[in-house]
Amino acid sequence: MDAHRCTGTQSQLRHPDTVMAPERLGAMHQSRISFVRSLIRRMANQKWAVSQVQWDISEQGFGVAVYRLETPNHHYHLVVFSDAIADEDRNDRVIAEKWDVTFALVQGDIDKAFLSQLQNNVPLQEAGRNSSQVLVLARANKSVRVFDHLVSSLAEGQQPDSQVLADVGYILRTTAVYGNGKFGIADFEILDENPDFNLSFSAQMCAVYMLRQFSLDWVHFLAKQKGGTKAAQLARPLQRYLGVGNATGLGMAPYLIRHPRIVDQWLSEREKALAAVSACTITPVANNTISPLLHRAIAHLSQVVTINEHQQKLNAEAISDIHNIMAKITAAQQKKWLWKQLIEDNQQYCNEAQEITISCIMELYPELVDSHENSMNADETLALAPGITVQKLTEVLKERYRWALDIDFSSAENSYWFWYRSEDKEEPRMGIRGEEPGDDRELALDIARQVYRLHAALAAVEPSQTLAEFLLHQPQYRSIARRAWTLGHCPMGDIQMNVLNQHALPMHLLRCKLAMFGATKFDPRSDRWVRVTFFQGAPLTDEIHDQEWLFPLLPTNTESTPEAQA
Repeated sequence: MDAHRCTGTQSQLRHPDTVMAPERLGAMHQSRISFVRSLIRRMANQKWAVSQVQWDISEQGFGVAVYRLETPNHHYHLVVFSDAIADEDRNDRVIAEKWDVTFALVQGDIDKAFLSQLQNNVPLQEAGRNSSQVLVLARANKSVRVFDHLVSSLAEGQQPDSQVLADVGYILRTTAVYGNGKFGIADFEILDENPDFNLSFSAQMCAVYMLRQFSLDWVHFLAKQKGGTKAAQLARPLQRYLGVGNATGLGMAPYLIRHPRIVDQWLSEREKALAAVSACTITPVANNTISPLLHRAIAHLSQVVTINEHQQKLNAEAISDIHNIMAKITAAQQKKWLWKQLIEDNQQYCNEAQEITISCIMELYPELVDSHENSMNADETLALAPGITVQKLTEVLKERYRWALDIDFSSAENSYWFWYRSEDKEEPRMGIRGEEPGDDRELALDIARQVYRLHAALAAVEPSQTLAEFLLHQPQYRSIARRAWTLGHCPMGDIQMNVLNQHALPMHLLRCKLAMFGATKFDPRSDRWVRVTFFQGAPLTDEIHDQEWLFPLLPTNTESTPEAQA
């Protein structure tokens, strides 16, 4: 079709210096190959079915609920436990010991004995021990304001104040979603052979998606208990608008540094998809299709509520720039530009606007983009090839790690922070070097500094010397040498960020991973933790479809009418 007219050749990938800059990674948005989108698309195409099979919830809202998931290959159950906790115990930190809701995604059947075992362990989270039949273990807390407002409004037969929902965007907020073999649950590798959940993080995303349905059922049930026959159902547009929140802090940042091959794979596939669509011509049909998406992005940013002044300014700047980009697309259509030319020309605009535009462009060409979701898993091996000389590794460092070599580590600001793991809080922390204790237990996240030191050590020996001989005498460089050689030959390689720098923003790392997951509504609460929403705008479990739901908007028709229920 006209919108999909391409040159037949794929554009080159953008340079790693562009893609891997922290400021750009920190401006990423959900795309067609974000994990939540891939999951819902698979659920729709394979006609997965979700149903409630058990509801033993008290009038006060506490108890157990079980949902069944049927796929063409297997069946699963989401088991949810809701418990009474005091307001002071509602804590999003890893060290919390009580939560409003705990839940597990389980493969196969659940008999009474197994349910009892789950009930004795799932609410304990890290302190419990579970069967390998458990694929995902997680917990969540209520947004008390939204929860109470929904129940009281619906109990009176009224729809809630939509602005209260817009301020938050969810009923429940997850604080940890484990799917990696911890605490006795199934090992991560098991899912590689599972035809349902072999896509990246799809089991975790599925558990969160099903939790969203529980949160809706929960408030409806409690409204019915309180209001009886006059209780109303939440208008379906508002049901779709409500997702599942997530609170993420520094604990997520080290993942991207410690798993560089995964980061390279994610971003390389995203760039390959972008390169494919970049070779397409901007046609009238393409312009008419992307225009509503960009208008929606503007409205979405206008509706995002955040206390962070910096994010407020970024959103405002993006709105202004997107207006300019829309005018430019119309002009580019008349010139019969390729999208590649527009993307290059857009570099004058802020990163937020550029990345929003890229997400929208990718929506136009599902046949070129969607297949890349199947290549997100990565071989995490870091290895040195035989016969490498000092000169060969030095050349790789100069070509791919110039960003690290140009840092002056004799300057105090470039070694200002050290990262450590807090024994009390059980979370990564940043301390000021020379002022706070703990730098003797510094986490090895300083890739830029390690590369810098490796380069200096290599410069002190003969270039023709084998790397094996060099490492035999200086084994302290073995780890960073393996990493630099491997990532130096990967399309994207390392994130170009000195995490020790005084002005480094861990938020960029958090935003990158959350965008790949498919989060929306970024609300930084500081430069070290952020609240986001998953599945906001996604189809409900009884209407799963493969259409796009990019940049969700607050519904305007929320009355209890047949139209609002559609």
